[in-house]
Amino acid sequence: MQAEIKGTTMPVLEVTLQQGEQVISTHGELSWMTPNIQMSQHMGTGGGGSRGQGGGFMQGLKRVMGGGGLFLTHYEATQGAGMITFAAKLPGHIVPTDIAPGQAYFVHRHGWLCGTPGITPSIGLQQTFRGGMWGGDGFILQKLEGQGRAWIELSGELVHYTLAPGQTLMVHPGHVGMFEGTVQFNITRVPGIANMAFGADGLFLVALTGPGQLWLQSMPLPVLAHGLEPYLARQNDPQAAESGAIGGIIGNIMRGQ
Repeated sequence: MQAEIKGTTMPVLEVTLQQGEQVISTHGELSWMTPNIQMSQHMGTGGGGSRGQGGGFMQGLKRVMGGGGLFLTHYEATQGAGMITFAAKLPGHIVPTDIAPGQAYFVHRHGWLCGTPGITPSIGLQQTFRGGMWGGDGFILQKLEGQGRAWIELSGELVHYTLAPGQTLMVHPGHVGMFEGTVQFNITRVPGIANMAFGADGLFLVALTGPGQLWLQSMPLPVLAHGLEPYLARQNDPQAAESGAIGGIIGNIMRGQ
């Protein structure tokens, strides 16, 4: 298996598979592939049906809660070498991450792009926020375990920190891209009544405490959508006529239309 990340602003992951080799992903991540790539659905990550590695109905439900699907798509090269690609959904980076047994990474809800068989995705955290830019989805992290390589999509510019034991960084939830399982995390409220009532930074922050590495993203999708919201047309709003056409185009792009 050979993987190459192509492009700059909107990167594309191109994976060349030898016959019999596989990559796994959630639904909807595929961009293009050669005709000899065979697709199949499994609850497990290591093949062999629903009881394969990382499989089972309950594990599938955990993936659903973490932003994935009940089944995982397996892409396997047949009749010789094949090629498959996964493209970034927003300007940013695709980060290859090696995971060893006993090691874990937490990534933002839509961060896991694909991985080798043996990577086990599940829900790591689900925190419901009322209102604001999060709507009814809240703050959700996926947890990646097992053994193999995962490719993570992070939006915007990427900032990497290594936290010492006991060192803490307070982060807006949307900017949390990925961090090691050794990093402790807690959801905290913004202190001060005036900050909560009149501040524009939201009511919650994520406290990340070392030791461990973390990767922060500068342009997560919820923050981007929140920033565009004032420019999108609203029904029965005569002042929104000027931005209606542009807002409709942006809305269609974000919905994949």
